[in-house]
Amino acid sequence: MKKYFIFLLIFSSFVFGEKKNFEVEDFYKIKPISDLSLSKDGKTISFSLTNYNLKEGKKSTSIWLSDLEGKNIFQLTSGEKNDTEGIFSPDGKYLAFLSDRDGKDGIYLISLKGGEAKKILDFSLGISSIKWSPDSKSIYFVSLVFPQCSDKKCNEELEKDLKEGQLKAHLADSLLFRHWNFWKDGKEFHILKTDLEGNVSDLTPSNYETPLFSISKGENYIPSRDGKYLFYSAKRVQNPAETTNSDIFIYDLNEKKEENLTFFNKGADINPIPSPDGKYLAYLTQRIEGYEADLWRLAILDLSTKKEKLLTDKSNFNYWINKIQWGESGNYIFFTADVKGENPLYRIDIQSGKIEELLVHQTIDDFVITPDENFAIYIHRAIASPWEVYKFDLKKKGKPVKLTNFNEKIMEEVDIRGAERHYIPGAEGKPVQVFLIKPHNFDPNKKYPAILNIHGGPQSQWQDSFRGDWQVYPGAGYVLAFANPHGSTGFGQEYTDAISGDWGGKVYEDLMKVADWLEKLPFVDKERIGAMGWSYGGYMINWILGHTDRFKCLASMMGVYNLKSMYNSTEELWFPEWDLKGVPWESDDYKKWDPSNFVKNFKTPTLVITGENDFRVPYTQSLELFTNLQKMRVPSRLIVFEKAGHWPSWYEMAFYYIAHLDWFHKYLGGAPPSIDLIKFWQNRAFKEEK
Repeated sequence: MKKYFIFLLIFSSFVFGEKKNFEVEDFYKIKPISDLSLSKDGKTISFSLTNYNLKEGKKSTSIWLSDLEGKNIFQLTSGEKNDTEGIFSPDGKYLAFLSDRDGKDGIYLISLKGGEAKKILDFSLGISSIKWSPDSKSIYFVSLVFPQCSDKKCNEELEKDLKEGQLKAHLADSLLFRHWNFWKDGKEFHILKTDLEGNVSDLTPSNYETPLFSISKGENYIPSRDGKYLFYSAKRVQNPAETTNSDIFIYDLNEKKEENLTFFNKGADINPIPSPDGKYLAYLTQRIEGYEADLWRLAILDLSTKKEKLLTDKSNFNYWINKIQWGESGNYIFFTADVKGENPLYRIDIQSGKIEELLVHQTIDDFVITPDENFAIYIHRAIASPWEVYKFDLKKKGKPVKLTNFNEKIMEEVDIRGAERHYIPGAEGKPVQVFLIKPHNFDPNKKYPAILNIHGGPQSQWQDSFRGDWQVYPGAGYVLAFANPHGSTGFGQEYTDAISGDWGGKVYEDLMKVADWLEKLPFVDKERIGAMGWSYGGYMINWILGHTDRFKCLASMMGVYNLKSMYNSTEELWFPEWDLKGVPWESDDYKKWDPSNFVKNFKTPTLVITGENDFRVPYTQSLELFTNLQKMRVPSRLIVFEKAGHWPSWYEMAFYYIAHLDWFHKYLGGAPPSIDLIKFWQNRAFKEEK
């Protein structure tokens, strides 16, 4: 009977044009697009397309090719496993890519004329960030290796000993012995090279991490176009856990010597990219040592005179720059940036310094510029639009052209909600940007429960981009609000700087004003408002716990709770030392802004989620929070993902959504999750008929 009802519901949606509400299962029908690459002749693009199978807990990623008209799109690799990071060889004969198709990370080649992919290398210590040598005879990659080893065999034997030995222990003699979600165990990231027969050599043998590890702003190394040099970002300091001071180096591959090109700057220098003619090196730079949220500026270095020129600064472009790419003429650098909840595309003339806004299209995740500089090919998403590939004419401008339609079908069937943008007065009278999404089948005459979602970083921005959060909760009947309070990027560096040393101050005031505004909306039930947050957003939920009981329920994910113990257990010490103005035994901020000092005020039911492999905000922070909630007899639930780092995996995220919907349903009265929480936890959700 239930199956018949579901059939009628789906049938009626096609007949009468009605879309169904967005549920957790629908998020995993969306196909994300990534790894955009352009052939040297500028005629073909490659990208990775991911498919999820929620019922089986499996995902697969395949590599696709397309011409620039979107008329000749085809799947190049099988997609049964995970094929990623496809890059064209300079001679146009092959596409290299990473794959786990035989259970191991490996580098594969496939002829662009067709045929089967050939594996040229597997490496048990991991492979990432592959790049072709200019002569198409070798491939560079990055791996976490043992510095004392000079070859593949030595590395793999030591790795095997660590994993299979009877003694399971970690050993360290200095800080930064673990990072994000992995233990170093005496290893460091190095740049390696393999020929097409799988012969591997370590190009940067030393006890230093080379290149600099990064989760966001690029791969931090690149070979020169003549194949004689490597450019990379690295730290040559004795205290890497305490400083952001990285520099750009040039490494002579013949003489095996490196030179520090940015020794004069004590802030971070990353993402080196040489100009097409080899005269200049472009890179991103910060000027304040220890401050990871300083303004990201664009600079170029004259490689003959070794003199730097800042192309952007607060005076002419007061926004964080993201990806950069040289135009083939060498006259321009193209870049995206965080600007007011979007990521527009810009072009700067390296001689005059003139900056031109080329395209505003919500979120541009990645882009490539054609060799003639006539077109930008990019991956786009927006709150109401999942990932697709677009082309934009840089000369004629006009409307972007969509090249792919992988997510068109689900958009026709499911109600993917758009957002309104509002600005309300916040702390010190500064306007706070708020995105508002109304629920499925919205009726302005009804009253709905609402959720306020607080971003982490803390120096980041909510932006107009497709996310599961933005659809799952409105699909369950909630009004969803997410704001960019003080500390957010995209609104000038001064606005970003305002959070440092003021964690529970202006941001809290901003968010309470957003909550005031939310309560006054005629379609919001002010007695049924909840709040949620991740990382710093989790911190703010923990701060809210001790300072107001206005919310009906809360959800804290990977949140900072005890500032002193957070400092003593996190890995990148430069972050708390800057944002909390010193070390715990010298700065009063650790006491002033510590949520754990306000336990006696805890009253609001709270969901707590964390991961055992989160080394940025160690999971013990959430254990402390849950213990204190329980001791105060506050209704609370703890979820600890055994293998999750600061971000859960895609499958863990499904449970994350289910757990939130279950919690909000209990306290706010929205729709229950379409998948039973306990059954999913016990892995029985799809083994029984609904």
